[in-house]
Amino acid sequence: MSIEQALAKTRGGLLSRLFGRGDEKVTAEWLDSLEESLLRADLSVSLVDPLMAQLRDLFATGAIKTVPKALDAVRDTLVAALAGDLALNSSGQKPRVILIVGVNGSGKTTTAAKLAKRLKDAGERPLLAAADTFRAAAIEQLERWAERIDVPVVSGKPEGDPAAVVFDAVQAAAARDNTTVIADTAGRLHTKGHLMDELGKIVRVTGRARAGAPDEVLLVLDGTAGQNAIQQARQFTATAAVTGLVVAKLDGTAKGGAVFAIAQELKLPVKLVGVGEKPDDLIPMDPVAFVNGLLPAHT
Repeated sequence: MSIEQALAKTRGGLLSRLFGRGDEKVTAEWLDSLEESLLRADLSVSLVDPLMAQLRDLFATGAIKTVPKALDAVRDTLVAALAGDLALNSSGQKPRVILIVGVNGSGKTTTAAKLAKRLKDAGERPLLAAADTFRAAAIEQLERWAERIDVPVVSGKPEGDPAAVVFDAVQAAAARDNTTVIADTAGRLHTKGHLMDELGKIVRVTGRARAGAPDEVLLVLDGTAGQNAIQQARQFTATAAVTGLVVAKLDGTAKGGAVFAIAQELKLPVKLVGVGEKPDDLIPMDPVAFVNGLLPAHT
């Protein structure tokens, strides 16, 4: 599924009424409607307020007169809000180690598997680590995914030490010449202090398995949670030194604008987006394609 298809609910549910004929004139009422629509799509107030102030100034001075021109200015601002270093980190050491963190139900385990599929298709030799030992179902789910995409997996026993699983996986990858370890960690709730401590331990032990690891800590956020996902994220970023974000389930929400709020509030790049349930439905963030999917150019 493409970004454009994934954003269909947001685009159709909230923003389609902004478009008219190519020569439609901007009015104060239209600007009010734009502001309401952007906020209802879950863009943050801290992003929308300065954008609307700029548009109203341009409207007052006659610098923008038509709807297409106004939307061009909106697109430029939104693209800039998603810009940054969007590539996956790599220190150049082998194996590269990527930790996948997030709360239960965010799409974390499937994201780990889909990322392994993406890297495999790009010519890498990934290895999965089923380190969510607090839930036997999570181990089984990742093992099924590993078989489905034909990627090796190192699993721990239920209730076992998740840090030990990641340690073993890094050592196994080094021995087998796997290029990347992708570790699915426990879907810990951000309110559970001892589980957050366990995540901190995983990070420390990973660094003992390979100096400088992890290379990347990706926090998976449920796109259907909108701006509520930001509150889930704050303690993760403090505990695990999160380096990038994945917004999953984007196809299931009419509030895709939350991606901008998430990126801005957490000051972290959204590197990947989940756009469906198929193995290939995890794609790199493309700010221009994302914004055009949200606000397509109409003529």
